[in-house]
Amino acid sequence: MPHPTQVVALLKAQQLRHVRLYNADQGMLIALANTGIRVMVSIPNEQLLGIGQSNATAANWVSRNIIAHYPATNITAICVGSEVFNTLPNAAPVLVNAIKFIHSALVASNLDSKIKVSTPLASNIILDSFPPSQAFFNRSWNPVLVPMLNFLQSSGSFLMLNIYPYYDYMQSNGVIPLDYALFKPLPPNKEAVDANTLVHYSNVFDAMVDATYFAMAFLNFTNIPVIVTETGWPSKGDSTEPDATLENANTYNSNLIRHVLNKTGTPKRPGIAVSTYIYELYNEDMKPGPVSEKNWGLFDANGDPVYILRLTGSGSLLANDTTNQTYCTAKEGADPKMLQAALDWACGPGKVDCSALLQGKPCYEPDNVIAHATYAFDTYYHRMGKTPDACNFNGVADITTTDPSHGSCIFPGSLGRNGTMIGNITAPSMNSTSSDSPGRKYGSGSFTSILVLIKVMLWSVIFL
Repeated sequence: MPHPTQVVALLKAQQLRHVRLYNADQGMLIALANTGIRVMVSIPNEQLLGIGQSNATAANWVSRNIIAHYPATNITAICVGSEVFNTLPNAAPVLVNAIKFIHSALVASNLDSKIKVSTPLASNIILDSFPPSQAFFNRSWNPVLVPMLNFLQSSGSFLMLNIYPYYDYMQSNGVIPLDYALFKPLPPNKEAVDANTLVHYSNVFDAMVDATYFAMAFLNFTNIPVIVTETGWPSKGDSTEPDATLENANTYNSNLIRHVLNKTGTPKRPGIAVSTYIYELYNEDMKPGPVSEKNWGLFDANGDPVYILRLTGSGSLLANDTTNQTYCTAKEGADPKMLQAALDWACGPGKVDCSALLQGKPCYEPDNVIAHATYAFDTYYHRMGKTPDACNFNGVADITTTDPSHGSCIFPGSLGRNGTMIGNITAPSMNSTSSDSPGRKYGSGSFTSILVLIKVMLWSVIFL
């Protein structure tokens, strides 16, 4: 896998400001220092028993992995284990102790208000998740869950949940429609309806988040926020995984990001974006198991995007490219008269500085309406913050990832000028990294600040 400095370079190029690590890899924590990137670190399951049985062991872990790096490395949360009830049930009895011991060590260093402590749960901890209003946690784990929720509430922390609509769809034997899992628009008569509340659900993700809120409310906990610490879709599968495709992975992650950016929230908590980490930053070609296990990443190990995320309704937005630049160009085959009218508008009422198009200036050649319109369109598009509506011009313009600069004619968004990289989204979320990544399990089941930041998982080789 890439060296930690390469991983951080990719995060910075993408302007990704939140990342979740599956461990507390020292190389990654050092590489992330002084970047401002908000980091969620993790205690691997194999260390859980030792920490859960010894306050001193927990304090030593915090000293080596948190205090030694904070505040240069902006650590904001600690995941104590991962999906413990599923993957290491014999450690579940000490899980709450481990969480409390880690928190106590933070309190001793006056870091408890800055670094939150929780543990990611697999979504199958919730039984009968639909309808959401009737959802409840697996009662056999209540002796652990209730004190854990008490701690999360009293410490102002959040419930961490891993949601995988891909597996929910695969295991539903056709009950869950693919479009419902992928966030695709559904007509009202195809939406899932909670018979108790008459609320309509248009996707698995929202239904699972709301089911979690209802399950907590069933235990009388009503003010613990939910963040999604893992979700995604595999881009490749074997013959038994026909829906693990590039198209579906692109559709799921693009629609997920758009859903969070729109701050739609969920039917139970409308308008409150759900902080979410995308699983994962890199493909893991050496990972055992089915083909899909190796192909959840947004990038391959060389840092090349596996697919182009579609984040606008106008063309493709290269949101996970290493340069992340987009441009607005004249559409091929557009009516020359409409192009000329749009060019005149951009250079007039649109207030674009078109002086570079004058004879003898850098962008005069080639002297045709397509080239001149492309310069004017792109200049306007960047000045307006690269919103999709800023690249329309009555249908004669398209967003592209190909830099239209040529010769000495350098366009405003060209790399090296003042173009802005697109990789962030405003809302709440986070991500991770680890060489020993926990496997996705069949049966397993933010963006939350002023900005919607995609929190992408990294897998460290030593390295979202």
